[in-house]
Amino acid sequence: MASLQLTTTLLGVGLSAAIVVLLRRDHLHPLYGVFWLSVAGVAALLGLWPGSIDFIARTAGIAYSPALLLLLAVIVLLIKSLHGDIVNTRIERQVRRLNQRVALFELEHNRAAGPLS
Repeated sequence: MASLQLTTTLLGVGLSAAIVVLLRRDHLHPLYGVFWLSVAGVAALLGLWPGSIDFIARTAGIAYSPALLLLLAVIVLLIKSLHGDIVNTRIERQVRRLNQRVALFELEHNRAAGPLS
């Protein structure tokens, strides 16, 4: 069991280090970095105290504690996916509006320049 604890803790710490590097190199938006750092922190904490998931599962009335862990992981990933779709929709709307503004500016510029005969 100690090997699993060490592996899980090292994965959490390694993921945290990779996220910090991505944040410092500006490859990851700080808001997303906070999310992924919290995921890595939870992984590290569960590695240090594996009995905590058993305690939480017993408190919630779940007999098989890994099922709780998988359920929570699926819920977090669904929320992350929904957030990504919301952000993509917002960006697509902004790009569409920007394209419309550029088209209007080009139309005004062509009208002001007059016919090119």
